[in-house]
Amino acid sequence: MKNVEKPSTEHRITPDTRFEYTQIAVRHDESQKVAWCHMYGIPRPCFTQTLLTENLDYFHYLSNQSDEDLSYLVHASKSPGTYSFGGDLQLFIQLIRNKDKESLFKYAKSCVDGIYAKTIHFNRDITVISLVQGDALGGGFECALACDILIAERDAKMGFPEILFNLFPGMGAYTLLSRRIGGAKADRVILGGTLYTAEQLYEMGVIDILAEEGRGEQAVYEYIKKENRYKNGYRSYREIRHIFDPISYEELIGITRIWVDAALRLEPRDIRMMERLVSRQTEKNHLQVHDGKLTNAHGSAQG
Repeated sequence: MKNVEKPSTEHRITPDTRFEYTQIAVRHDESQKVAWCHMYGIPRPCFTQTLLTENLDYFHYLSNQSDEDLSYLVHASKSPGTYSFGGDLQLFIQLIRNKDKESLFKYAKSCVDGIYAKTIHFNRDITVISLVQGDALGGGFECALACDILIAERDAKMGFPEILFNLFPGMGAYTLLSRRIGGAKADRVILGGTLYTAEQLYEMGVIDILAEEGRGEQAVYEYIKKENRYKNGYRSYREIRHIFDPISYEELIGITRIWVDAALRLEPRDIRMMERLVSRQTEKNHLQVHDGKLTNAHGSAQG
């Protein structure tokens, strides 16, 4: 494919703001060589432009570390009951109504840059784990699928609702899902618009580890202990999988360009459906911001 832009580095915030973020929380467990990156988009747990920028900034940091202080990254969420609602539908509505193709593609490319960075392990020897506690929809599901290991608590739900507003998930869904369960099953998941339980997805082979409710973090450390015991075998085998079925940046960007064109063809009735989904997400979330802190509906701080 011609004229494909490579992942951008323009997202850098400042050279001296390491881990000082507003919509992600970063914690390094040095004893286990694990980095925890928790997301919490505001005002809804979706990929706001701020969240995308901060994610990419931290991924850039990881890509430029040559030491062996970290062996694992866990991508999780601090939003109660939600991993991520995915793309910022409110922003999509605005850009589509304004026919702003350039801004829509720029947003989508930022999503792809984050997805791709995880699929290539930030150009280093690191295992990327997603921990899903709650709903992972659309781009949130894509984000979870981009990791090497997908761990989900039993009460989590995931799916791609995009077909309900006449669109499709265009930042890696088919690329990532088809490599896990095959093209025919990926078609059914993506075009069905169905919300699946974690148990259903585990049986399908989408989820690698099914944890009981409230025991997701424990499941992460149990997996890390197991991989550490057989690290040479696990990571060598993963290299074989990437050789056999590689994911290219060109593939992801090509699909995203189709998504942008399709989004700009949406009709008013499709936009109204998107607006209804935004309202449902807002009602479900029950998150507020008080004095710059994320709280739940009862006003208690969320970390």
